[in-house]
Amino acid sequence: MNIAILSRGEHLYSTQSLLKAGMARNHVMEVLDPAYCSLETEEGQNRLYYHNELVDDLHALIPRVGASNTYFGSTIVRHFQAMGIFCVSGAEPILQSRNKWTCFQILAQARIPIPKTTLGMGYDPESALDRFGPPPYIIKLLQGTHGNGVILAESKRSALSTIETLKAAKVRFIIQEFIAESKGSDIRAIVVDGKIVAAMKRQGKEGEFRSNLHRGGSAEALKLDHKLENLALRAAKALRLGVCGVDLLESNSGPMVLEVNSTPGLEGIETTTGIDVSGQIISYIERNKRQ
Repeated sequence: MNIAILSRGEHLYSTQSLLKAGMARNHVMEVLDPAYCSLETEEGQNRLYYHNELVDDLHALIPRVGASNTYFGSTIVRHFQAMGIFCVSGAEPILQSRNKWTCFQILAQARIPIPKTTLGMGYDPESALDRFGPPPYIIKLLQGTHGNGVILAESKRSALSTIETLKAAKVRFIIQEFIAESKGSDIRAIVVDGKIVAAMKRQGKEGEFRSNLHRGGSAEALKLDHKLENLALRAAKALRLGVCGVDLLESNSGPMVLEVNSTPGLEGIETTTGIDVSGQIISYIERNKRQ
């Protein structure tokens, strides 16, 4: 098969891992940089040109849409879908998972436990904070990755000051309860085609409330129990994502979903677990193209 990876970072670990996994199975692999894609509709047909060359021989697409390129990246994915190309994650699920508030709305509708969350654009932020109880509070930008755009407000005054600043700058955000008992740790589960293929527990470095490996956290491979596994699969299903990373928190009231990532990084999970996640994604494509 001819399989393309939609990515602006050809030399990134995740892109290279997917390229190697596909080539190891004798597929023709290539990387398409969104910056060089031109989309057209003509005579009732959708066409895509890459460096002015018509792309008409693809069988499948693996979107690796970065946060800074969400709109155009998802537009390209939608165009490929309209051309009948199999995409491991669709355009709408990518957009819905990338917007944290939209993601939480969908998860809540599916009765999936999540931290208490408020959209930060309400008219009375002080009352909203009172409904959370005592500080600290988590304030997150609606779009952000690797722990960027996540603020820990340790007092009501600092939370209100941050909220006022974000509102003045017209930055969209959410306010979320702080799960103290997680102690700076979370669980990342990778879901491919309705199955957990790998999982790890991440721990933030000392003094850091975020567990992201990009921020110096550590990780260890983990076998999920039934509750955690079921929760991660339900989240992926609710967002209609064929491939995703689901971040889970263990709280006093039980496990909950913290975030769903439609373009999960593969370096941390593959290095920590020794599992060929990229190979699992290629196998997913092969199964769907045989149907």
